[in-house]
Amino acid sequence: MCGIVAAAADSNIIPILVEGLKKLEYRGYDSAGLAVIDGDSIRRIRSVGRVAELAAAAADAHAVTGIAHTRWATHGVPSERNAHPHVSGAIAVVHNGIIENYETLRAELTAQGYVFTSDTDTESIAHLIAAMRCWEPDLFTAVRLACQRLVGAYAIAVVDYRQPDKVIVAREGSPLLLGLSEHGNYAASDASALLQVTRNMVYLENGDVAELTPASVRISQLDGTPVGRLVHVSELSAAAVELGTYRHYMQKEIFEQPQALANTLEIVGGSKTIQPGIFGAEAGHLLEDVDHILILACGTSNHSGLAARYWLEAIAGVPCTVEIASEYRYRTSVANPRQLVVAISQSGETADTLAALRHAKALGQNKTLAICNVPESAIVRECALRFITRAGPEIGVASTKAFTTQLAALFVLTLVMAKLRQRLSGEQESTYIDQLRHLPVAVNKVLELEPAIETWAKRFADKQHALFLGRGRHFPIAMEGALKLKEISYIHAEAYPAGELKHGPLALVDANMPVISVAPNDMLLDKLKSNLKEVQARGGELYVFADADSEIPGSESVHILRLPEHYGELSPILHVVPLQLLSYHAALVKGTDVDKPRNLAKSVTVE
Repeated sequence: MCGIVAAAADSNIIPILVEGLKKLEYRGYDSAGLAVIDGDSIRRIRSVGRVAELAAAAADAHAVTGIAHTRWATHGVPSERNAHPHVSGAIAVVHNGIIENYETLRAELTAQGYVFTSDTDTESIAHLIAAMRCWEPDLFTAVRLACQRLVGAYAIAVVDYRQPDKVIVAREGSPLLLGLSEHGNYAASDASALLQVTRNMVYLENGDVAELTPASVRISQLDGTPVGRLVHVSELSAAAVELGTYRHYMQKEIFEQPQALANTLEIVGGSKTIQPGIFGAEAGHLLEDVDHILILACGTSNHSGLAARYWLEAIAGVPCTVEIASEYRYRTSVANPRQLVVAISQSGETADTLAALRHAKALGQNKTLAICNVPESAIVRECALRFITRAGPEIGVASTKAFTTQLAALFVLTLVMAKLRQRLSGEQESTYIDQLRHLPVAVNKVLELEPAIETWAKRFADKQHALFLGRGRHFPIAMEGALKLKEISYIHAEAYPAGELKHGPLALVDANMPVISVAPNDMLLDKLKSNLKEVQARGGELYVFADADSEIPGSESVHILRLPEHYGELSPILHVVPLQLLSYHAALVKGTDVDKPRNLAKSVTVE
């Protein structure tokens, strides 16, 4: 959600801080700021709104040590007084996360004479470190001791003009990594912010505190024990996070899906058989006695799990439950040590999913699998098995290629489970592998429908509500379509299983309520046709995404767009693509901020 960039270098860091914040804009924010060492003082610049405004205000600044931040409000309204960094005397702090005991700290520090000028939980960190510095001369130690008092999730970066060549960072729950180079050392919440200066990354663990100078890095745990962390060479390139010729990152990422799927499925496409080892060396042993699958995820990732449940139960014969991660750990559930717990997250740092995973493990459920797009992320590190989706960086807040690659990974899991349970014949296995190989080509054909979808989107400009319908494994796809439309066009949209129309939603249908239906040519098509007739009879206007051979006639109130081919079990992956395009073009018509929709953030790292 919030973004941190910090630097201790041998030359001017202002351009690095500003460019780093620009690369983190996709995470969502409402204000931005930076603080740098300026002689015997802290120079702080803050603004409400975009990073461009901060960049203009900092154009004349020059410094070699500093911290910067984009804020997504949790405590206090978006305003300059609540924007980071927060200052206490010689100390400046930026913070991602939520400090749960900030009210206790605030009362304690106020009693000591510290004056609070913001509504944030973060300011209590700045004053706490300042209090520690009154008797602890070393900033690194003072920050480490202060962190021992913090309850909640945090990633922080701290500077003190009395030690002008140092940046101290720490993490617990919120992601933070270091970037190492010959000309300085850096920290950020996301690798994309540091690709401009280095690809050598160190991923901090929970409880790590690090000191950065232009020439050195040292890391310890909260108790002061020194630790070493491996240096990873990031596979990302600066070009991978550039917009290129596209109007928005969302459009770019929609059109990157064929390549993202090809990269994700490369491990399958080069083989004639599906092997458990795709998920890790221990997969064969760990999966062989699984009797149930629990999928934990939020938002779009939850929809991928809901779609996969149909595959897992129909093809592999494994009972499957899909839980919203933010709810799972707050109810009493029945633990099952033979259950495979699948955590799905694009970033691998989603706070609710990570907490749900840890709760599941605490219940003795240690058969865990991460499906994630970031190999070094917390969720991947904490699971026994993993599947990296290789979608590449996803910048747009509304997830697209992460979703389709998650579906591809879950289908591979389905095949592995089916094979282990002896429910997959050699002929079926070969057919499914061929379909997976052909999937990027099939998605490319769907993308050719963009001009027709753009025409449809123009009809949505004056709409306030929309209804999405699907049946069977395509109902979660309808849910994903509704989520995309509401996320970026701000049109209120809901999804229902089409058979539920007569149980309530039909009351909303009229000429002003467009109804979008996913209508593949499968065993439920005839049932779906009857549901569509119910809409027509109430004067509703239908927009139907059908397969080429679906016999659904069009009319003045029934608009049909036919996908090039029916793709069987993998049809959900194809049918979500036009829904992504519809949402994108509807947002263009309405003039919303496509990549950075209001009130939302890309990486949800707070509960």
